Amino acid sequence: MRSTLWAALLAVTGSVAANAVDKRDLTGSDPHYPSPWMNPTAQGWEDAYVKARDFVSQLTLAEKVNLTTGVGWEGEQCVGQVGSIPRLGFRSLCMQDSPLGIRYADYVSAFSSGQTVAASFDRNLMYRRGQAMGVENKIKGVDVLLGPVAGPIGRAPAGGRNWEGFSPDPYLTGVAIAESIKGIQDAGVIACAKHYIGNEQEHFRQVTEEQGYGVNITESMSANIDDKTMHELYLWPFVDAVRAGVGSIMCSYNQVNNSYGCQNSKTLNGLLKGELGFQGFVMSDWQAQHTGAASAVAGLDMTMPGDTLFNSGFSFWGTNLTLAVLNGTVPQYRVDDMAMRIMAAFFKVGRTVEDQIPINFDSWTRDTYANLHYAANEGYQQVNWHVDAQEDHGDLIREIGAKSTVLLKNNGALPLNKPKFLAVIGEDAGPNPLGPNGCSDRGCDMGTLAMAWGSGSADFPYLITPIEALQAQAVEDHTRIEAILNNSASDTIQTLVEQAGATAIVFVNADSGEGYITVDGNQGDRKNLTLWGNGDEIIKNVSSSCNNTIVVIHSVGPTLVTDWYDSPNVTAIVWAGLPGQESGRSLVDVLYGKVNPAGRTPFTWAAKREDYGADVLYDLNNGGDAPQLDFTEGVFIDYRALDRANITPIYEFGFGLSYTTFEYSDIQVEKASSGEYTPTTGQTAEAPSFGNYTTELEDYLFPNSSFPYIWQYIYPYVNTTSSFKDASMDPYYGQTAEEFLPAGATDSDAQTLNPAGPGLEDESGGNSQLFDTLYTVTAQITNTGKIAGDEVPQLYVSLGGEDDPEILLRGFDRLTIEPGATATFTAALTRRDVSNWDVASQNWAITSSLKTVFVGPSSRKLPLKAALS
Repeated sequence: MRSTLWAALLAVTGSVAANAVDKRDLTGSDPHYPSPWMNPTAQGWEDAYVKARDFVSQLTLAEKVNLTTGVGWEGEQCVGQVGSIPRLGFRSLCMQDSPLGIRYADYVSAFSSGQTVAASFDRNLMYRRGQAMGVENKIKGVDVLLGPVAGPIGRAPAGGRNWEGFSPDPYLTGVAIAESIKGIQDAGVIACAKHYIGNEQEHFRQVTEEQGYGVNITESMSANIDDKTMHELYLWPFVDAVRAGVGSIMCSYNQVNNSYGCQNSKTLNGLLKGELGFQGFVMSDWQAQHTGAASAVAGLDMTMPGDTLFNSGFSFWGTNLTLAVLNGTVPQYRVDDMAMRIMAAFFKVGRTVEDQIPINFDSWTRDTYANLHYAANEGYQQVNWHVDAQEDHGDLIREIGAKSTVLLKNNGALPLNKPKFLAVIGEDAGPNPLGPNGCSDRGCDMGTLAMAWGSGSADFPYLITPIEALQAQAVEDHTRIEAILNNSASDTIQTLVEQAGATAIVFVNADSGEGYITVDGNQGDRKNLTLWGNGDEIIKNVSSSCNNTIVVIHSVGPTLVTDWYDSPNVTAIVWAGLPGQESGRSLVDVLYGKVNPAGRTPFTWAAKREDYGADVLYDLNNGGDAPQLDFTEGVFIDYRALDRANITPIYEFGFGLSYTTFEYSDIQVEKASSGEYTPTTGQTAEAPSFGNYTTELEDYLFPNSSFPYIWQYIYPYVNTTSSFKDASMDPYYGQTAEEFLPAGATDSDAQTLNPAGPGLEDESGGNSQLFDTLYTVTAQITNTGKIAGDEVPQLYVSLGGEDDPEILLRGFDRLTIEPGATATFTAALTRRDVSNWDVASQNWAITSSLKTVFVGPSSRKLPLKAALS
């Protein structure tokens, strides 16, 4: 969609009634067919392709369908499993949450959130976190880790699941998701980048969820995104995921330009598999599939959890996909390609059929013996082996927590050095009275906030609270320490903190999560950006009585600190994010100077909610039809929005203090020799098919003699051979592909390569020349303080156009520098980094506008700059 069409998006007909909104004109999503098939010479996938071809060529049609279709909610041990292929010794693939651990499993680690590790600005930490999570998933028998997250990217700061991702900056998110994927897959587990795409809020994401809240809509919300914004912001980190070799991508609940994310041929076929050349498989989010044949030809490769609705026993695929191939609606090559993509991802991460690790946990019970088929209450056997997968990952989690802590303000209060008297205030310092896992999927805000709620959570093996770690340090230092872990005990708090010599540490938080859980009226998305539990008032009251008040914030994103941050009695402010199981120890490491802080805020702290340029849609705006979320702000979110409006933030993106000081000097730009950008040309081969299949309906009858039928379990077989229509049980059965599928949907001829996409022998991710280095930028960073510390130099680019953001992050590093020493910061700028998406040519282009690079410690403190010739 061209940006000139945005006027139509804003047109709302009629008047607004008291309880209804008139329907409005809707934007649309262009069709793109056929679904691209795998490229056997795609760089990095060649060996996996050959192994997948050899395996898939042996499969029957039913076995291929079994690979693509989930067995149903609670059908087996994992949150998602596809059917097995016993004939070839291939067990069911296990898909399991979450992006910060293993949901529903025991003896696993609870890692820091993605947003928290993003604050480290440390590629190595991002990789090691991913690798550690991959190791634990592999030990438990998980094949596909449902993470990491680039959607939501964080369009609106109140978005409920922003904490699962990394940052509203696409470059930072792109680096973080790529490093995470490399780590996960190097450990031998398939990563699943999600949620693709435009999944930026919880409100209106699912019809059934909203109806459960009493909101009567007929279709899920549509994220309406123009072509330029899609490429330059929301698609950007998924490019990095694809270039990192990600094996799977999860399509999202929402619609994109009024076409569901899991049947949107433009985003799946056109952008992901065509323009980016993605070679892995597309998996639906749970219950995000809405059609059968239509989603197959639109690019979906695996349906999760397999049933149309949880525990319905019905599936859009399974039997219906088998029939669709048999009657010619879905071409054989499309199902072959689904199976190829799934198996190629399996082989790419080093897995083999012969050495599959048994699934040794169960998502639905902690009992050692229980029913394998939980929903059907059948198959009693051992389902949990209680395998300890934690290894020494607690040490890593502690390191991540400390290195990701952001020091926002410090008037000399930190680091602490054997303080005489600590007054610790706030429920966030202490334990949840129900235990760290006392609220299902962390769906409450009691005690310290170390993880937010939803399917992106995991169970804590233990949780070191701040008060525990502070008390341990106080004992060592002979410090007097008292804590009040009740936010309502105003008088008691006041009496404590006004005592002479008190150093008050006030712990506050702000929580959010997934939309199926509501906490204190927050339906996934936050209602506002204030602190929870009356946190702002507690800070103001404590600081009015204590002239050395340190504030520690655990939160899912920015909060409004406007009313108290500049009080002279608030002597330090620390953002500790969602640090995971080592929360207390990692924080104490920073507060006491064992770790010199160098975390940088991965989002902007604005003075007002309105400053951010985009927000959550809370109210219906299209009658009872799909709510329309128009991304009219384009690429201007977070710091880009404030820069464009010339609004001064309280703490800018990339900001963070240290216990030492640094000086920047001597920026140099070296231009590389590179040719002109050339659009990709050529054609694919014709769509390949692997193996033959019988077209006799009798050959697909459920094999009662081989194994028993399990209630609600999704199979690829038919239950009757009387007719195709009877076997389908579909009232609309009988329409041909030509009657209801878009033109070209079943075409198997050679296809022209996308000019912005990779060549036949290139890496996936786009035209290979986009990743050529055009410039190398260096600068000198000197530690001018008295102690060693890490510094995070950041490189920003001004593309110079009237409609471009003022600056864009395009490089960073984390350098450890001894006092008095100087280190060299080096960053490479690729063609992609200095290009814009041209909607007319449908390709990337470097405009004639003057381009400038800046280097400094944050997005608003950039002492060095140079022009790009």
